[in-house]
Amino acid sequence: MKRILLGIAFAANSLASFAQSTPEGLWMSFDDDGKTPTALIRISKSNGQLIGRIEKVLDTTSEPTCSKCTDDRKNQPLMGLEIIRGSQAAPHNGKWEQGRILDPDDGAEYKLVMELKNGSQVLLVRGYWNVFWRTQEWHRQGP
Repeated sequence: MKRILLGIAFAANSLASFAQSTPEGLWMSFDDDGKTPTALIRISKSNGQLIGRIEKVLDTTSEPTCSKCTDDRKNQPLMGLEIIRGSQAAPHNGKWEQGRILDPDDGAEYKLVMELKNGSQVLLVRGYWNVFWRTQEWHRQGP
C-alpha cells in the first residue's frame, strides 16, 4: 500500500512538472512598464499549436472591443479575444516560435517568440516587427 501511495505521489508530481514545462496555463500580462497588470491570458493547445485568449481585462482604460483590429477580430470583445496564434515548440532552442501576437490597443500583429524562465513561472513574450522588437514578462497565475 505504501508503495502504491508513493507511486501516485510521484506520478502527480511528474504531471505537475510536465504541465509547468510549457506556456500552457493562465498568465498575467503587464504594460511595458513591467508593473501595471493589463490582462489575464489563457494559453492552451489547439491542433498542435499554442493559442492565447484574454480571459480577463485588468486595465480599466482599455476599450471593450478590438476596434483597431483589421482581421476577423475587428470589433470583437476583448474578453475571449485570441491574441496569440500559431505558436509552436522549437526543439532546437526550447522556445515557442512561428506564432503571431496581436496588440489589441493598436490592432497590430507581430511575429512571436516565447520563452519560459525562472522555473517556468515567467514567460518572456517577444513581439517582432522587422528588426524592432519589444519583450514583456508575463507571470504564471495557474494551470
